[in-house]
Amino acid sequence: MTGPVAPDGEYAVVVPTLGRPCLGRCLRALAEADGPGPARVVVVDDRPDPAGAPLTAAVPPSLRSRTLVVPGGARGPAAARNTGWRAAGDAPWIVFLDDDVVPGPTWADDLALDLAGASVATAGISALIEVPLPPDRPPTDWERVTAGLARARWITADMAYRRRALEAVGGFDERFRRAFREDADLALRVFDAGWTLSEGRRTTAHPVRPAGRWVSVRTQAGNADDVLMTRLHGRGWWRRAQAPRGRLPLHLAVTAAGLTATGCALSGRPLAAVACATVWLAGTAEFALARILPGPRTRDEVITMVLTSALIPPAATWHWSRGLVVHRTARSRTHRAGPPAPAPRPGAGERQPS
Repeated sequence: MTGPVAPDGEYAVVVPTLGRPCLGRCLRALAEADGPGPARVVVVDDRPDPAGAPLTAAVPPSLRSRTLVVPGGARGPAAARNTGWRAAGDAPWIVFLDDDVVPGPTWADDLALDLAGASVATAGISALIEVPLPPDRPPTDWERVTAGLARARWITADMAYRRRALEAVGGFDERFRRAFREDADLALRVFDAGWTLSEGRRTTAHPVRPAGRWVSVRTQAGNADDVLMTRLHGRGWWRRAQAPRGRLPLHLAVTAAGLTATGCALSGRPLAAVACATVWLAGTAEFALARILPGPRTRDEVITMVLTSALIPPAATWHWSRGLVVHRTARSRTHRAGPPAPAPRPGAGERQPS
């Protein structure tokens, strides 16, 4: 990797991390990518107990003189990214990378082209995300979920933002404590402030990380974040952010059927209990089959799908209900989040909300 680029294309890289081993792989790929290197790399140590092994050991020698490790305070990735870009010096561009991605071999060269092609109204430029999947079998449910990142818009797995745009909208909303929806929220606020976003040419791989049997149940916590998104951006935010709507309405219906069946059984109404239990069983079976049929259909995968398909609807309902309570006072963002950017027509590949 060569030295820093000219000031107009100068960039800093921010990597929030919980100290996972994949951090070293990410930083090595960054160091080995052909092209002009970052002016600074900020690694945000967001571990609950940062007294563990120092993260500087994961930094390749060629990056050490330009790398700063700062504490994140274990407040989540949104807060960690804010800490990172504010500590990154005065580089006009901030590139956010997740610690589990692998920048491609020509990443830095391609990034330089992305930045050089940005119009004055461009706030951010996304990378092309590739999720390697097994070539010899159908992907598991978790692998398919991860593969969805390749179709997601404006995700901070690899997203370059203009510093001035971040300053105009105040950075990430730190109420998003998980790695979910904080990137969509930022993108919508950037659009509302009069900027555009574009798709770049650089490519970054996002390998599927190992996950246990119950990972799909744990991820239902994101339903609370969806409540916050609706409070902030209105019911149409799904379309504006080009995000999939998901199965929450079906999960609510299946959960209601199960609860009603239990209540009817306890109150001595067997016929109503059987009817509601049948609805619950049919909904659970449909959900399980929708996840089993596209997959490898191994014994372990089928067992996992059956068990988690019964648990996901009530988990989703619980987190959605929790979100309604926790975010009940969140106010809609109907005002512009900051001073508008210059307003030329978007360049090729740039997007404004419809």
